[in-house]
Amino acid sequence: MMFKVEGHKLRSYLFAFGVACSAATGFLPATPAMAQTPQARGLPDFADLVEQVGPAVVGIRTVEKVSARSGGGGEMDEEMQEFFRRFFGQPLPGNPRPGPRPNRPQQPQEEERPRGVGSGFILSADGYVMTNAHVIEDASEILVTLTDKREFKAKLIGADKRSDVAVVKIEASSLPVVKIGDISKLRVGEWVMAIGSPFGLENTVTAGIVSAKQRDTGDLVPLIQTDVAINPGNSGGPLINLRGEVVGINSQIYSRSGGYMGISFSIPIDEAIRVSEQLRATGRVSRGLIGVTIGTVSKDVAESIGLGKARGALVNSVVPGSAADKAGVKEGDIITKYGDKVIETPSDLSRSVASTKPGAKSTLTLFRNGASRELAITVAEGDPEAKPSGKRQQDRDEPQPKPSSAAGKSLGLVVSDLTDAQKKELKVRGVRIDAATDAAAKAGLREGDVILSVGNIEVASVKEFESAIAKADKNKPLSVLFRRGEWAQYALIRPAR
Repeated sequence: MMFKVEGHKLRSYLFAFGVACSAATGFLPATPAMAQTPQARGLPDFADLVEQVGPAVVGIRTVEKVSARSGGGGEMDEEMQEFFRRFFGQPLPGNPRPGPRPNRPQQPQEEERPRGVGSGFILSADGYVMTNAHVIEDASEILVTLTDKREFKAKLIGADKRSDVAVVKIEASSLPVVKIGDISKLRVGEWVMAIGSPFGLENTVTAGIVSAKQRDTGDLVPLIQTDVAINPGNSGGPLINLRGEVVGINSQIYSRSGGYMGISFSIPIDEAIRVSEQLRATGRVSRGLIGVTIGTVSKDVAESIGLGKARGALVNSVVPGSAADKAGVKEGDIITKYGDKVIETPSDLSRSVASTKPGAKSTLTLFRNGASRELAITVAEGDPEAKPSGKRQQDRDEPQPKPSSAAGKSLGLVVSDLTDAQKKELKVRGVRIDAATDAAAKAGLREGDVILSVGNIEVASVKEFESAIAKADKNKPLSVLFRRGEWAQYALIRPAR
């Protein structure tokens, strides 16, 4: 069927048809007004950023010394040396001339060989360069290459393994430098760019978006997660926002193959700058330490002991003589605040204490035996990896333990008082588990554990243990704070149904 439509009517019909199609497909025909909306913006152009920041990004090569036997590129065996002397009338290049060989032991020598490649960026015009600590680790020589192909031997100013930040210095002046960004303004979803030397390919540019901030990977600081392509050799290079500012140091990737798999991590630049300032001033980083080992608080335990939601850092052990020990912190305490900082996870406490200047005074808010209390503490400095030392041995000439009454047996527990020798050795007051069956065994308790409290009530004897059980609600899980080895932790004994 044919019909005729005037031009202006046809345009009206086509527009109406387009609107109808949009209702079905979700697409609208472009109009001048719509072209100005944010949705019509294209992808960012990184070319200007590369020209702006690129000259301040450097490549880093490292060399390490290894033990080698004398004789240049390696000592050939005696038969091969004799073969060349007899048939060619001369020694191998780099080996002794024919003649009697001196009878002296070979002297070990050192030779240098390439160790690895990485990236970095220039902090100051007089030659301070930031990179990762793992890039220059064990290097006997550090070589820094600029984008204009000049190469310098660098001096190591300092490296901090815990934050994976290092600073080196080259003898140069009037160098291009990077701009440092404000990490608090970084938003998840915004575009970022990386420049580095993956696999030694200098000045390689990749881009992506910020996938997450404050990603807790167990490191000292929470990291920035991106989908920017990062590979070996990118380490130490800058992560740059669209304003041309450095917001992070590319440091890690998540990979099962050794190469990029879509997830990369960067050290926030604010933390890196704090570390670099200490490295430039003293060559090392000074961190606070209070002397506790800590763990997480489960939801069930938090509800059982009256803490409410799962939060805080559970004190598993206290180092004798440490700042925490002097302040009165005990095993089983749950630290909920450090100064004005609310502690939600153990990492919160570790990072807050580490960022405190040794010698500074602070306060700890603890949850202990169903109530909160506050302790004053003076933060110390020490080895951040220090652990409680020494193994305890059982005394052989101890009196036989006294079994508990039926109250403990109803939970599957047989307990006894600690001997004086055990109290002195363990430095705790409690009761020893001699047998754990049924509900107690299901809760994870076992022979040799020492029960410190039951239902938020400290127990120092079998009598106190029985009294605490008698006061407990038989229809609710019973919280038990116990010590195993050097660590204290909670268990929930659930009543039989």
